[in-house]
Amino acid sequence: MSYKIGLVGKPSVGKSSFFNAATMNDVPEGAYPFTTIDPSVGEAYVGVDCPAPEFEETCEPNHGFCRDDTRFVPVKLVDVAGLIPGAHEGKGLGNQFLSDLNEADVLVHVVDFSGETDIEGEPTEGHDPREDIDFLEAELDQWYLDVLGKGIEKYESMYQGPNPGDEIGVEEVLAEQMSAFRTNKDEIKQVVLSLDLELDPGTWDDGDRFDLAREIRKRTKPMVIAANKMDTPAARENYDEITTDPEYEHLTVVPASAHAEGSLKKADEAGVVDYTQGDADFEIVGDVSDEQAQGLEAIREFVAEYGGTGVQSVIEAALFGELDAKAVFPGSASGTWSKGPFRDCFVLPGYATAEDFAYTLHSDIGDGFLHGIDCRSGRQVGADTVLDHRDVVEVITTG
Repeated sequence: MSYKIGLVGKPSVGKSSFFNAATMNDVPEGAYPFTTIDPSVGEAYVGVDCPAPEFEETCEPNHGFCRDDTRFVPVKLVDVAGLIPGAHEGKGLGNQFLSDLNEADVLVHVVDFSGETDIEGEPTEGHDPREDIDFLEAELDQWYLDVLGKGIEKYESMYQGPNPGDEIGVEEVLAEQMSAFRTNKDEIKQVVLSLDLELDPGTWDDGDRFDLAREIRKRTKPMVIAANKMDTPAARENYDEITTDPEYEHLTVVPASAHAEGSLKKADEAGVVDYTQGDADFEIVGDVSDEQAQGLEAIREFVAEYGGTGVQSVIEAALFGELDAKAVFPGSASGTWSKGPFRDCFVLPGYATAEDFAYTLHSDIGDGFLHGIDCRSGRQVGADTVLDHRDVVEVITTG
């Protein structure tokens, strides 16, 4: 569980409901600001096609679970306290929000697409969800701009040696100042040059600084929009408008209904329906009242139209889409398992190699890495081989 997904958004948009639906935890829900005061951390799951059937095996998960040949691998989901405009200045719970948010690898911004809550999270009608999307990006951009500005001040106040070779590059100073955002000097330099700026902050105007801060933010805090409450007509209209608006092409927007997901999971646990999270259909298997049947049929229409409730899709879009992560299974080329087949599944960065995978298993295994074996083809895999999503690899090691 090395990845952490941050669940963000203004108060009263259904963020806690989304968290509960994704994790089946029981944090308070309510239509009033700051229902969530402290960050709640839960275990959500990303779905991966289980390779066990290909090997004529039945998997025995050590973590997560497998259902209908889908392996559900745990990831951390953090429900961060409600945000209001001015958070970067410390308003509301802003300082705590930004501190908690900084721990996340990727953000899921839960937005009330029905337009029934205003920018402060108060009940209203006809609110444009674009304002919510804009205000969160603006808060994050200002946060990054403040930190960037401190780095520029530090660079300009530092002693620069008499020889050009003695000078410390601005990318090094900014990377140190912004290290909490998990960036580095190479990335900072790349961003500066990609904006056609010189590696000299003395040549940057206010617009250049803002563009730089925003681009660093987009790279270090990628974001998915969870278009929540899509089971309402107003939300569908807003969704159509926003997803065809060129101003929002840079964002991944996933239609979702936390209410539908939570209802189906609770019904599944109660034995009323047979439902696997992420599926686009379910079966009613228990006794239900006419009212319950009517409600379930409304949910059925929604999941059929959108290919699911969207909650699972949002989480997977964040991890496998925005972060370009991949799932890799430790395997046995000989088919001999010491502790049961396919016990583990690891979520790794998209660039991870066979040797990186070995170190994920254990530092001693990485230190003693000789080669890997692709369990599907039987071919030897070298240390620098970049693995693919759903690869099954046996590691040969002296460790």
